[in-house]
Amino acid sequence: MPLALLALAAGAFGIGTTEFVIAGLLPELAADFGTSIPAAGLLVSGYAFGVVVGAPLVTAAGARLPRKTMLVGLMAVFVAAHLLSALAPSYGVLMTGRIVASFAHGAYIGLGAVVAADLVRPEKRAGAIALMFMGLSLANVLGVPLGTFIGQEFGWRATFWVVTVVGVVALIGIAALVPRTPRPATGLRHELAAFRSRQVWLALAMTALGWAPVLAVITYVAPLLTEVTGYSGGAVPFVMALLGAGMLAGGPIGGRYADRALMPSVYALLGAIIVVSAVLLAAAHHKVAVVAALTVFGVLASAVIPALQTRVLDKAPGAQALASAANVAAFNLGNAMGPFLAGLAISAGLGFTSPLWVAALLGTSGLAVALLSGALDRPGPAATREAGTEAPATVR
Repeated sequence: MPLALLALAAGAFGIGTTEFVIAGLLPELAADFGTSIPAAGLLVSGYAFGVVVGAPLVTAAGARLPRKTMLVGLMAVFVAAHLLSALAPSYGVLMTGRIVASFAHGAYIGLGAVVAADLVRPEKRAGAIALMFMGLSLANVLGVPLGTFIGQEFGWRATFWVVTVVGVVALIGIAALVPRTPRPATGLRHELAAFRSRQVWLALAMTALGWAPVLAVITYVAPLLTEVTGYSGGAVPFVMALLGAGMLAGGPIGGRYADRALMPSVYALLGAIIVVSAVLLAAAHHKVAVVAALTVFGVLASAVIPALQTRVLDKAPGAQALASAANVAAFNLGNAMGPFLAGLAISAGLGFTSPLWVAALLGTSGLAVALLSGALDRPGPAATREAGTEAPATVR
């Protein structure tokens, strides 16, 4: 395993931590800046919006830079944004720091996936991508809980200082371990041309719809456990830890199978997410069963990530950096879409099990898109026309 993958994963760990840790510190932030908790909550949604917008824009702006140079620059921006946030004298300055960090986030994860895939043999690409994304999974299991604890005990600024240190470590690791890469042979116009392929758009839709069920379920786990299953509020962190452990285990498993058979893995994993969402409906009233089902759900959620990311790289061979960044934006679109639709279902009076129905329906939509995309891979007039629209591969 190339040590450079660990450096890339360290950067993903810092990024994953800062994305979600703010949610656990909203009361402290609201009190410090004299604002409401909903207003403080905009620090979460503003960050997500910045990832969606910034991922393709920043990647496009750096299309002519060597990939290592771009990664080092993005992590330097990430560190600077967290220094600004840690020292922020006002809510507006903190929001600025969050937005700047979010722009680095999307481009780093997208480009990091491309570099991770290039560090190994072609048949090992999905596994390498899974290892880099394990940094995000580890952030959910360790970084977010630890960052929340530090912020509650020592003040929210301490959390931003710790994330800054993580960013510095990742920056040094990337600079020292990631091999030098030549300047890309193609420019922005060539990369944009790849988006004429409907297979690229189908891959992006597959990601958004395939990932949205995960956030639809995870966002409303706490009320499901307390209001439906009958757990006390104190038990929720332990159940979430098991779900997070499942996510940590799922990435390498998904990467291994995606390297062997990419689209069959996508079909199987999206189908399994649908099935487990339905199982959760039956298990919701049983304490042991619901924990077991949520743990399996965590495994599946993480396992599908490398397959979805590899698919978009396969379909944009001449524009992998920009397509990968766009796929990160698609993941974040799923982050927004799943909880939004699940929240609408709850608001409509359908109860706290309704996000599970929403997840199953979203997963079914994602599977339908995957099946359509897979059908276009098969030889035939439509597939031939589609293949002709893809940009040619370039030597990196």
